[in-house]
Amino acid sequence: MHSEPDDWRRPGPTAKQQRADLVVGVAVAAVALLNLTLARSAGVYSMGAPPSLPEQTFWAVLVTLPLAWRRRRPEQVALIISVGFILGQVRAAPEQQLTSGALFAAIYTLGAWGRDHRRSAWIRGAIIGAMFLWLGVHYVVELPQLSVSAFTDASGPVSPILAVAVNGVLLNLLIFGFAYFFGEIAWIGARRQHLLEVQAEQLRASQAEARERAVVGERVRIARELHDVVAHHVSVMGVQASAGRRVLDKDPGKAKTALASVEQSARTAVDELRRMLNLLRAGDGGRETAGAGLDRLDDLLAGAREAGLRTSLGVYGDVVELPESLSQAGYRIVQEAVTNTIKHAGATALDVRIRYLAGELEVDVADDGHGAVDAGGAAGGGLGLIGMRERVAAHDGVLETGSRGGGGFRVRARFPLARTAVGA
Repeated sequence: MHSEPDDWRRPGPTAKQQRADLVVGVAVAAVALLNLTLARSAGVYSMGAPPSLPEQTFWAVLVTLPLAWRRRRPEQVALIISVGFILGQVRAAPEQQLTSGALFAAIYTLGAWGRDHRRSAWIRGAIIGAMFLWLGVHYVVELPQLSVSAFTDASGPVSPILAVAVNGVLLNLLIFGFAYFFGEIAWIGARRQHLLEVQAEQLRASQAEARERAVVGERVRIARELHDVVAHHVSVMGVQASAGRRVLDKDPGKAKTALASVEQSARTAVDELRRMLNLLRAGDGGRETAGAGLDRLDDLLAGAREAGLRTSLGVYGDVVELPESLSQAGYRIVQEAVTNTIKHAGATALDVRIRYLAGELEVDVADDGHGAVDAGGAAGGGLGLIGMRERVAAHDGVLETGSRGGGGFRVRARFPLARTAVGA
């Protein structure tokens, strides 16, 4: 879970980074002691008479060694180093180079790694303010003691003492300004990296969700196809087998015809299942079962006639070339309606009408049964109606199902036609 950028807190350093800081802190402290030894050997005491050697060593170590914990405890380290730096100068500790660098690193690290960025900004501002306050006090105390004769080589238009003061202020402004600025840049960079990682994680989650939805959609599509292909032919085969059983003793000829129809329906079902499985193996998840379209309604109704229904097919309006998916959807609507009529309606006649209207395709299937399809099939919320609704909704169409006023049941689907199809 990701927070707002202004409330983000940078995570602490890794174990590897902590080990690196420990090495750096110890190395800087060692170099500071070496520099102290060289300064004492050369007699360079820029702050005046120095304290004893143990005290000089103490101030050098106090200001540099805390860098070993700079990213683990940035606030405490910055405060310790800044206080030690000022007190060391008050006591005229001769080591200035490494301790100045340690102060710069502490202010930078506090800006880059402070857990609470707003509080880190206040602490850095307070440290920098304290440094300039100390600088002002130092100038007030020390500069009046200097005489112009001490600057024998001075030749500029500005007073030497004023030049020393201004130069010191500008130099410290640059040092502290860079420490503050680079710390901000590092923190902003870390925050942006965090936001990129969060966005990448969200993108991965979104992609995983999309893949899951695609898998569910594919399963639904396969289930719908299996239902349409198997349920229709098995229903027809059941009716034909029942008819054959009834006339087997009385009229062997009719029984033979019924069994032949069962055989043909079984072969057709197997062929359609084979075509669908071949498409699935090929990875074509966007296509319906091959060979299903409104141009094959005659074959579909022939099977209904063999099951004992009187059928009629009417096509009205100017026939236009339909997209393959729309033609397949219309075919499946008729197929499911025929299946439900055979299984549930107790009908004797079936009327199928295909209307090509202005900007719309209408598929109308009606029977003269007792209207009880609701109890077992389409209107009852079974898989048949679910499949119909899914197909119609996929093409932004409207599905109507229900009993007819004069008896029987009707299924009517309306699909919008694109202008390109209407104008074909």
